[in-house]
Amino acid sequence: MKQISYKDTTLYLSKNSTFAHQVNRGSTTDKMAQKNSKKQTALSIIDLVDMPVSELATLMDNIVLTKEEKQIAGRLLTEIRSRLKFLTDVGVGYLTLNRQSKTLSGGESQRINLATSLGSSLVGSLYVLDEPSIGLHSRDTERLLTVLKQLRDVGNTVVVVEHDPEIIGSADYLIDIGPKAGTGGGEVVFAGDAAKASDDDIMASYTLQYMYGKDKIEVPDRRRHWHNFIEIKNATANNLKNIDVRFPLGVLTVVTGVSGSGKSSLVRDELYAELHRYFASDRRTVSNRLAGSLHLIDGVEFVNQTPIGKSSRSNPATYIKAYDEIRKLFADSKAAKHLHLTASHFSFNQDGGRCDTCKGEGVITVPMQFMADVTLVCEECKGRRFKSDVLDVSYKGKNIYDILEMTVDEAIAFFGQGNGATERRIVRRLQPLQDVGIGYVKLGQASSTLSGGENQRVKLASFLVQDDLRPQFFIFDEPSTGLHTHDIKTLMHAIDAIIAKGHTVVIIEHNLDIIRQADHIIDLGKDGGDLGGYLIATGTPEEVAQNADSITGQFIFAPKHDNA
Repeated sequence: MKQISYKDTTLYLSKNSTFAHQVNRGSTTDKMAQKNSKKQTALSIIDLVDMPVSELATLMDNIVLTKEEKQIAGRLLTEIRSRLKFLTDVGVGYLTLNRQSKTLSGGESQRINLATSLGSSLVGSLYVLDEPSIGLHSRDTERLLTVLKQLRDVGNTVVVVEHDPEIIGSADYLIDIGPKAGTGGGEVVFAGDAAKASDDDIMASYTLQYMYGKDKIEVPDRRRHWHNFIEIKNATANNLKNIDVRFPLGVLTVVTGVSGSGKSSLVRDELYAELHRYFASDRRTVSNRLAGSLHLIDGVEFVNQTPIGKSSRSNPATYIKAYDEIRKLFADSKAAKHLHLTASHFSFNQDGGRCDTCKGEGVITVPMQFMADVTLVCEECKGRRFKSDVLDVSYKGKNIYDILEMTVDEAIAFFGQGNGATERRIVRRLQPLQDVGIGYVKLGQASSTLSGGENQRVKLASFLVQDDLRPQFFIFDEPSTGLHTHDIKTLMHAIDAIIAKGHTVVIIEHNLDIIRQADHIIDLGKDGGDLGGYLIATGTPEEVAQNADSITGQFIFAPKHDNA
């Protein structure tokens, strides 16, 4: 058999198409070998696909073939090495080959497809990528840029929809859509080489303003101090290496690390799971996995990007309880009282005032047996969702349908003109939506049409409006996903407001602008997959940046890509 070296093992290329390896004296890392008295076992195809791609690539790179073996397997080995390299280059080296596709994130699936394209050697093709940087560490973003440039250099056209400053700054040609979001957008505010942008171009574009430093997210002058904490002990989920980690209370903590380093495993599978179990219990019995000042918080909230409501009629206004006040306002009008209409008649979730044909949907869905369902505007209400007598009731010239068609910004301005207590309550409930940067969303916009980031910010707004909420432990999983730098700036103001109310915020994040805002960083690594799961560094961004073992630390205050 052919002998090669790999990590702390001696490997052999056997004649029966398996890899045999013998563990060196004193090694305790190989579980299979522990079961073998001779300290020798075979690596089958199953064992190989269980390896992280980066480790499998290393193994394949170290295989040395004889002249005869090269004639038989040389071409296959070259292809294997090439394809494994493509997967590593696009930042998914921490995945295993047997990972089920349904468990992959959107960004991971997209990058795997990109790796497939690299292996096809196509030229003259158009590649369109929608935010390929999602879930990528800054180190891996650099690798992704290298891959995209390779595609370009061999004669392909690469179009990327992106918010990441590094990728935007590396573009040969920039198309910026704006100037704002929602109804305030939809225009091309700049198109061309960003390096040649004029002063007028820069002033017209939020993107160029951040690229040229005309606007930026300022690094805090000082960090919030903390004394109390919650500690998770013996964290071993997935690739975590039995680590103990302290999470400060009353401050902003950001959990960092390269993709696959164990961030979600630590925060979601260990910390959140234990805290949820603790607060769900009536007796609140503390397990031996938790320690610290648990008495200082009253609950835990995992603010993810799942839809805000299961019903197709769920929308931002109903979620933050602003619509309840709007219905009361209409029900208190003289016209409503004359028609004997109550607040329930202005709800599209109850019979009485809503259209009987579409049940308040505004549309009729026609199921098609062999094709996609067809959605048609309701002929009875013409898409306006309510019966005619309900629509006849108005407030300052606007009926209930007109109100639902308003954006949050428009509604705040509209109801802000009123002097009544109900109008003030409506504005107060809507204001947090504006504060988190989604003032462009319509009040009646179906939750199913909101992006993951928008759903997450609606949830954040619902907590901002609760002044009497006891101290909570909030967890956010990559809230920067899909956000422009300008939106991230707004988001961080909202998170600061949450902390100012006495709450604790923990964020899993790769975005450097958010990382630099942290009071405390928990950095995992040193790499992804089996090489991850270690607690590498903790402290302020300035302290982590000085830690030579932290990959994240190398990028925190590194100079930005600049086209200026």
